[in-house]
Amino acid sequence: MLRKMKNQKGFTLIEILVVVIIVAILAAFAVPRYLRYVEKSRSTEAQTAIRALRTAYDVFIQTNGTSEGYSIDLAKKDARLGEATLKHWEFEAVGTPPKKYIATSTAEFASGEGKQVWFDTEESKFHGYGVDTWTNPDTQAQEQE
Repeated sequence: MLRKMKNQKGFTLIEILVVVIIVAILAAFAVPRYLRYVEKSRSTEAQTAIRALRTAYDVFIQTNGTSEGYSIDLAKKDARLGEATLKHWEFEAVGTPPKKYIATSTAEFASGEGKQVWFDTEESKFHGYGVDTWTNPDTQAQEQE
């Protein structure tokens, strides 16, 4: 009977368990990194739209000397934002001239409603979802980097 087992080909239970454990450890590191990558790529849509809105405001200010009378709706029209972007994000410009541009995700957004990406003109820097704030996969809470 011992000779029959020696001639059999295949993996032992221990070998299979070792492979499963290695795959689990790799997945534990890879999944959170992948989720951050997805958030970062999704926030890029808002960042691109905010850049276009800033350009529209800058052109208006250079042409007219002020941003008074120029609304975010006019800026969205002048920036020619795509339908998908307008469906996924709501935009707001804070101040005259704007000191902060804010994009807030809608219910149509794949990652859910209420995610914010903003650009602070004094810092010249983007903040928020996918930039310096991440969703913890365990708690689904937003965490700062």
